[in-house]
Amino acid sequence: MPAPVDVASSAIGGHALPARFASVPEAAPRRRRRRPTLILGAVAATVAAVTVGLLQITASLGYDEARTEFDASLATTASTGEALQQELDALASTLGVADLLVQTDSGVLVSPAARETLSTAATDAREVVTPAEDLLDHDLPAADEKPGTFWQLFAASGELAVQTRDLDDLAADLDSMMPPLTAAGTSVTDAGAALLHSAADSAPAFESAHLSAKNDAVIALRDAASRASGTARLDASAVETLVSLQDAAAQVVATEQAELAEKAGPLQTARTEIEAFARSLAPGVLLEFDWNQIVNNAGYNGSMGGLTTWWWDDPDRAAIELSNSVAEQWPADRSKALVAHEVGHAISVKCEDMYDSSTQDSIEKWATAWAISMGFSDDANGVWAYGYPPQSYIDAAYGCR
Repeated sequence: MPAPVDVASSAIGGHALPARFASVPEAAPRRRRRRPTLILGAVAATVAAVTVGLLQITASLGYDEARTEFDASLATTASTGEALQQELDALASTLGVADLLVQTDSGVLVSPAARETLSTAATDAREVVTPAEDLLDHDLPAADEKPGTFWQLFAASGELAVQTRDLDDLAADLDSMMPPLTAAGTSVTDAGAALLHSAADSAPAFESAHLSAKNDAVIALRDAASRASGTARLDASAVETLVSLQDAAAQVVATEQAELAEKAGPLQTARTEIEAFARSLAPGVLLEFDWNQIVNNAGYNGSMGGLTTWWWDDPDRAAIELSNSVAEQWPADRSKALVAHEVGHAISVKCEDMYDSSTQDSIEKWATAWAISMGFSDDANGVWAYGYPPQSYIDAAYGCR
């Protein structure tokens, strides 16, 4: 029997073995399929995490931008409010001075129309102050600390946006009040300055109405009027200026009353006429007068005496003292001639370079020459007492008026 294929015959033992050995083949490993639910969950979690992260970043950036705009609007509003408060403070100060000016006015020099204008301007200004103060009463918002979660950030950003718009509106309202306040302050200041100017403008007429006042009182009035006419601002000095001007006016009245009391009596009319006559001869020279029984060792037995004191500084001024006999003999030519001689001394303050004032003789010759140049030929013009002056003095005196 032939040997089976793939079987080798053995010469010994009679065992037959296959030509090759083989084992049972191993089974291939199984692959597990991933569950779709787990995969989708992981994807969803990842997407959610990314979304939350993006929302957090977006919310944080949005909040930062809103906070920046809020802070800028808050700073602008606060700055505008401070500027408005300064304007209100300035106007309040101006109104305080205006009130003091109205209260201080004695009615002597200030124009009633100027006083009324200032009162009206102050009333109008206060109508502007009230709405401005109401705006400043608004409390400015303060931002809270930055929230942590995106939903809080979104809500806070929205609130900041609303507050920013409110701040912008408030800043615009505050800024809109500046021009009316400035205009009101200017109006009150101008009216207050006009009040002082009206008082200064009244001073010359007031002075002319009180010719018998002492020179020092008149000079004080002029100085105070000069300061009042230069007033352009309403501050404490403006009130002080009005007070000093009115005090000077009161002093003018007081010194005049004292002088008139001294001149009272039967010679008062003549004395007043003589003083007016002397002033007419020396326009621009401030003159005051004193009267006594004896002046310069003269005054009795028909004699007349005069004595003049003058000052070279500004303003041109002099004091003339006359004996009662000058008034007793008024309006005789000799009285007029003697008065003209004394005025010749007084008016020399305007013509000090026209003659030699180094000696008493030349001083008297000048006064005599001036009286002659004015047409007063009676020897009471100084010729009787001091002799006839040089023609050169008379010629020079013609240029002194």
